[in-house]
Amino acid sequence: MALTPEQQATFREEGVVVVPRLFEEADLAPLEEELSDWVDGRARELLADGRISDAFEDAPFETRYGKIFEQCPQAGLALDIVFLRGPALFEFLCNERLLDAVESLVGPEILLNPIHHLRAKLPQRLVPAEVETYLNVPWHQDSGVMWEEADPVPVVGVWIPLVSATPENGCMQAMPGVARGGHLPHQAEGGTTIVPERLPQVAPVTLSCPRGGAVFQDKFTPHRSTPNRSESVRWSLDLRYQPAGRPTGRPFHPAFLVRSRSDPEAVCDHATWNLRWQETLARLAREPEPRAHRLVR
Repeated sequence: MALTPEQQATFREEGVVVVPRLFEEADLAPLEEELSDWVDGRARELLADGRISDAFEDAPFETRYGKIFEQCPQAGLALDIVFLRGPALFEFLCNERLLDAVESLVGPEILLNPIHHLRAKLPQRLVPAEVETYLNVPWHQDSGVMWEEADPVPVVGVWIPLVSATPENGCMQAMPGVARGGHLPHQAEGGTTIVPERLPQVAPVTLSCPRGGAVFQDKFTPHRSTPNRSESVRWSLDLRYQPAGRPTGRPFHPAFLVRSRSDPEAVCDHATWNLRWQETLARLAREPEPRAHRLVR
């Protein structure tokens, strides 16, 4: 579903726009089922190994992973897009409604940027210190995790909650109107974050978003996530798209053509996406990975 002219204008002017209704339940259900199957398989594996005492088989999607994690924090190892690589997950990355909206902003030749993540944001009381800045991401720009080569490229971030995102369960905040100022210096202290003295003095907006909606943001829009004060897990996808044929800011990771009006046969399929990530992860296990984040200190 293409963004309306008003939504496109908000994105251009403010650098962020919430689209409250983008997906139908039929778009989300296969992905939720695939993730539920992963959680179930992980729970059964940990139960068989004696690392948990209860698999909580009857718990709903919104709470089961948190109950497993509370018994065994290692439950979340490999819980990210590039490790799961399931067919329903890939199909969602190429969802027609999603790509129609992205096309409104970047044009008809669309590349899936290699920076794409799945996040299961835990209740704050369960968050270990070592993953605090991964689950409660501090103020940053997406440009801060890309090389400078991508600065001229219109990379659009798309944040998609799989359960409704609210202030209670840790929805995002953003600084509207700041993107036009370009990249700000970032530091590593406290997680990759904008250098405090360079943080814009702009009142943030809270980006509540229902299940079925999405948040679109410019790569230069400062944003952060907030703690999950609920007892549910806030599942979300964190994706980026851009025009094909342009630098991604991650030249050492694979990017994928997901829509082409000029050459539809060139579009990537699940098998290729899966294989290229397998090859990349195997290579990165043998070789040091180049520094991906652009840090001044």
